Amino acid sequence: MQQTKGLLGVVFFLSLLVVSPVRSETAVTTKTGSDQDVQVLLKKIQVAAQRLNYSGTFVYQQANEVRSSRITHILSGKNEIEKLEVMDGKPREYIRNNEDVACYVPEAKTVLLEKRLTRDVFPAILAASPADLADHYTIRMDESGRVAGHDCQAVVMEPKDKLRYGYRFCADQATGLLLKAQTLDGKGNLVEQISFTQIEIGNIDHNRVKPSFANTNGWHVENSIVSQSHLSGWTVVPPPGFHKIQEVKRLISDAQASGNASSPHPAASPREVSQIVFTDGLAAISVFIEPGVQNRSEGAMQQGALNIVSRRQGDYWLTVVGEVPGVAIRQVSNSIEFKSK
Repeated sequence: MQQTKGLLGVVFFLSLLVVSPVRSETAVTTKTGSDQDVQVLLKKIQVAAQRLNYSGTFVYQQANEVRSSRITHILSGKNEIEKLEVMDGKPREYIRNNEDVACYVPEAKTVLLEKRLTRDVFPAILAASPADLADHYTIRMDESGRVAGHDCQAVVMEPKDKLRYGYRFCADQATGLLLKAQTLDGKGNLVEQISFTQIEIGNIDHNRVKPSFANTNGWHVENSIVSQSHLSGWTVVPPPGFHKIQEVKRLISDAQASGNASSPHPAASPREVSQIVFTDGLAAISVFIEPGVQNRSEGAMQQGALNIVSRRQGDYWLTVVGEVPGVAIRQVSNSIEFKSK
C-alpha cells in the first residue's frame, strides 16, 4: 500500500475545501440550554476564529500519534494574517494573507504558493450556521470545563445518520474562541482530537506573523494555479445532505503529491488534477479525477477521521477523500460514473 500512502500528500496539497452556508429553518435541539443559547455559542465560535488576535500551541492526537503546531492569527484592518508552524518532524511554516498561502520548506529551500479555498483550519473549523447544521446533527450544550487554563463551554453535535462523525467542541467562555475539538465515531468513541495546550488572546505583536526565514534568495518557488472547472460527463452521488460547492482543476507534480520536497527542482512533469467538493456545512468530501497513467495500487486507508479510497476507472484515476466514516467514502466512490458524449 506504499502507493496508497502517497495519497496523504495529495490530500494535504489538494483538498482545499470551501464551505458555503445554505440557509435552513430547522430548529436546533438541545438537552441543556435553549436553542438560542446553542446558536449564539456556535456563531460566537465561528466569528472568534476570524476576528480575534491570538497565538497558541495546539496538539493534534489520533490513535498513538501526537503532533504539535503553533498558530498565530492577526486581524489587521480587513486583512487576516496567519502563521502556522509545524513543531514536530521536518520544519514547515505556512503564512496566510487573506486567501494567499505560502508554505516554506527550508530543507528543500522551496516556497509553495497556493490560494486558500477552505476555512476549516483549527480553530476556524465552523463555516455554516447552526440552523444549517441542525438538518443533519442534533446539537446540544454539554458540561463546562477548562482547557489550557481557560474556562470553556462545550457543545455536542450528534449525527442523525451513519454517514457523518459526531463532534464535541469546547469554546472559551469569555471570547468564544474554540479551544478543543473532538471527533467521535458512532459509539461516541474518540477518533481524533485537536486542543490548545497554551493560548494567548488579544494584544499579539504583528511581528509574530512574519516568516521565520528572512532571506529566501535562491529558494525555488512553486506556484499552484487553480482555476474553475466544469467536469461534464462525470456524475457523483454524495450522501444525503451533501451539496456540491466547488469544481476546480490545477497542475500538480508527483513530488508535490507525495509530499517529497527532497529536491528544490523536482524533475517530475506536472499533470492536471480535477477536484469536486461536497459538504453538509461541517464535514466535507472531495473527489479527485486525474489521468490514470500513474503506477499505483487501488485500495483504501484511514488516518484518524480521514478516509481515502483510490481506484482506477477506465483511463482515469479516482481518489475520494473525506473526514467522514469509511462507509460514506465507499458509497461516493461506487457512485462515480463517466458518460462520454
